[in-house]
Amino acid sequence: MPPSSPQRFEPRKTHVGPHGYISNKDDYLKRLRRIEGQARGLQGMVSDEKYCIDILTQISAMTSALQSVALGVLDEHLNHCVVNAAAAGGYEADLKMREASAAVARLVRS
Repeated sequence: MPPSSPQRFEPRKTHVGPHGYISNKDDYLKRLRRIEGQARGLQGMVSDEKYCIDILTQISAMTSALQSVALGVLDEHLNHCVVNAAAAGGYEADLKMREASAAVARLVRS
């Protein structure tokens, strides 16, 4: 019998209590605004027909910045949401672990 395909995990749309990243919300917003500015700069570089390698360098910097934000939010999710759910145990703990695993898988693919 062929191995069954993994079930697609659909994360829960609601969350009780503050999210783990709230204590650093302003820092994340500042970093995301900087990334937004980088995206506008990239549009300008393409519009101005800048050198390919210079554009690729900026794309790499922007990708690294997004990955840094993603890892920070993931770390805070693990240390807040997953730890709290694990302490409570039961279905919620299982749900949060599967949710975190799916998020890590998406980050690894990107």
